[in-house]
Amino acid sequence: MHIKTIQVFCDVVRRRSFSKAAADNGMSQSAASQMVHQLEQRLGVKLIDRSKRPFVLTPEGKLYYEESRLLLEKYLALEDRVRGLKAALQGRVHVVSIYSVGLHHMNRYIQQFLARYPKANVRLEYLHPDRVYRSVQRDTADLGLVSYPRQLRSIRVIPWRNEPMVLVCAPEHPFAARESIPVEELDGAKAVTFDRNLRIRRELDRQLHRHGVELDVVMEFDNIETIKRAIEIDAGVGILPEPTVAREVATGSLRAVPLQGVELVRPIGIIVRRNRELGPTAQLFIELLKQGQCWEESAPGNRAPPQPSVPTVPR
Repeated sequence: MHIKTIQVFCDVVRRRSFSKAAADNGMSQSAASQMVHQLEQRLGVKLIDRSKRPFVLTPEGKLYYEESRLLLEKYLALEDRVRGLKAALQGRVHVVSIYSVGLHHMNRYIQQFLARYPKANVRLEYLHPDRVYRSVQRDTADLGLVSYPRQLRSIRVIPWRNEPMVLVCAPEHPFAARESIPVEELDGAKAVTFDRNLRIRRELDRQLHRHGVELDVVMEFDNIETIKRAIEIDAGVGILPEPTVAREVATGSLRAVPLQGVELVRPIGIIVRRNRELGPTAQLFIELLKQGQCWEESAPGNRAPPQPSVPTVPR
């Protein structure tokens, strides 16, 4: 059986749509439907129950999808390894990330990677944290970048970086002229912070509560960019990862002040699906991220990070 048929069937199930799977594979919806129908005829069973909307997999379809997905992963990984034997890497990697990792920084990583492997294909997509996990779990992405990463039954975490968190305020705020702020002075301060359903908000609240500090939250948002804009108009202070405000501090639109008496850090991790065999392109990109962190912290100027060797990412 042609591997393309397996690819189309898996894409139909993964995308939950014949039309979307057809578009992904450069064919018409009728052609994709016909391929799945021919596959069912060959097997002598129904894989998809089309009588329901949206369609559902039959028990045979669920089994066939799970095993076909694993087979397809191994086949694509084999293709990547064969391509990797060439001088120029030609594989592909799909990265999904939370917004606050920073488009500027990630673009720099991608530019470095493509400069080294110009025939590689890197796709970067920014999503809500929950969707990052779902994309990795559902195999719509090779790897994800999240804060406070969680080890799950289907998710493995590769530690990446720890970002120090600082008090952030508008230049005209009274805290702006201070060299540092004891954390106790934040008690009752008007603050702009994260939505309470986000992990970073729960961690901040927990740490501040341990020091008897309760902020007067005037605004809540689900992303750092909006929080920064609110702080710039002096709606309140915030506690944010230092790298996420570096550009605003450099231009003078925000002031970052270290906190005394508490050590706040935001861990960032790389998440991959357990038992998935990553191709060499994804492995090399992960290695670049890990080595690039060391380069960002220690190397001056624009010196390139060290050349990564082809790593073996454990399953």
